[in-house]
Amino acid sequence: MKTMGNARLVPGARNLITDVDGLKVGNVGDDRVKSGVTVLTAARPFVAAVHVMGGAPGTRETDMLAPENLVQQVDALVLSGGSAFGLAAASGVADALRAAGRGYDVGGQRVPIVPAAILFDLLNGGSKDWAENPYPAMGARALGVAGVAFDLGSVGAGVGATTATCKGGLGSASLVLPSGVSVAALVAVNALGSALVPGGRQFWAAPFEFGDEFGGLGVPVGHDPGAVPVTKHGPTRNTTIAIVATDADLTQAEARRMAIAAHDGMARALVPSHTLMDGDLVFAAATGARPLAGAGEALLIGHAAATCLARAIARGVFAAQPAKGDPMPCWRDL
Repeated sequence: MKTMGNARLVPGARNLITDVDGLKVGNVGDDRVKSGVTVLTAARPFVAAVHVMGGAPGTRETDMLAPENLVQQVDALVLSGGSAFGLAAASGVADALRAAGRGYDVGGQRVPIVPAAILFDLLNGGSKDWAENPYPAMGARALGVAGVAFDLGSVGAGVGATTATCKGGLGSASLVLPSGVSVAALVAVNALGSALVPGGRQFWAAPFEFGDEFGGLGVPVGHDPGAVPVTKHGPTRNTTIAIVATDADLTQAEARRMAIAAHDGMARALVPSHTLMDGDLVFAAATGARPLAGAGEALLIGHAAATCLARAIARGVFAAQPAKGDPMPCWRDL
């Protein structure tokens, strides 16, 4: 059990982002294309924000998430493979939400608010010779299957993800604060850098592991702090995209601070991270079910978000499954 002062933090019942009550996740992947889409949604709009630290982001509708702008809530958040083509997944999600009567009311017209971020998986061995962009259909299907239970690893936006040393994947983790507030993370790990300490199978995120949630191999020791970081061959196959969420009643500005804090978790779990060739990005989501008990709890939410994201990154890599034509081995095969 991890502690911060006298506070005790424990994982939620599922150890998934859906431990934040009301959130649902849907995953759809295409094994031939070696890519996929992940959708986070809820029964009603929720506060959302974003913070980008990578140098090569690919996004849709993130400008509206600035606290000074009109729209404060969204209907869904989308993480997708496919580079710029994958941004079309959000159109499929928006179309399906509109058909269900969801969206921001503009004079009687419903306009679903669906920000999205993409990762680059076009060089991972999959077939990218589509005649019609497959991502809108994958987005709509992912929304349609959204629920509270979902798998980790080679699913959704993690289907074609890779890191410097092995396959990446979709990861998630959660924590419950002493007040009962839940904090959690969801991430598609497709990093230029490595989640593993050079020369072994131990995770950089090991100091933050609960039990054996990503192998229980313990804290790495003896690595050379002056060694050049291990990175992928080629500069254009990257980006780790994430969502951190809470049931605390946060403003959009407070949610953005949670996203900023969560980037610390990415840096703890991936070396290097936030590079010029990564589009590393964190969305934040807040359902508002529980009142925020002052600045002290806001600090703890940020700490928990960073811890959850570090663990989620390791869990996504740990859970990756082998598939035909993979350019990289899975962690379990190293």
